[in-house]
Amino acid sequence: MPIEQELTETLTQAIRAKDTRTADVVRMLKTRLQERRTAKGFAGPVDDALLVDVIGAYRKQLQKALGEYDKLGERGAAQAAQLRFEIEFCERFLPKGLDAGVLRNLVQERARALGITDAKQVGRLVGDVMKTHKGQVDAADVKRIADELLKA
Repeated sequence: MPIEQELTETLTQAIRAKDTRTADVVRMLKTRLQERRTAKGFAGPVDDALLVDVIGAYRKQLQKALGEYDKLGERGAAQAAQLRFEIEFCERFLPKGLDAGVLRNLVQERARALGITDAKQVGRLVGDVMKTHKGQVDAADVKRIADELLKA
């Protein structure tokens, strides 16, 4: 079932069950998708790949906000709990990421294949890995591992 259809059905079920938390998350995702659809210059198809990209970007934004609410301690506990719920909801639509060991091996392999030995070429390596594994890895993690490997 396409992700957009699944989101619509989830929204309908959440409204019927009076599950406002889930309904709010789905509405936000549908809003983000609509924003992407109507963005200036957008002409591509609305498929699962686009939805995964939209959901991934939203999850990343939630994770940044979660860090801020966690710093507030008791005052931000309720908001942090809601953000954790939203992040967990988003993750069910995203491909599973690579674990740290597999990612490290992938970065090493791509560095060897591209002949990258200088830390100044980290951007090229990160771009190559992200091109082939978009949605499975985080660019910040790839950069951190690449920096470690090339400085060693």
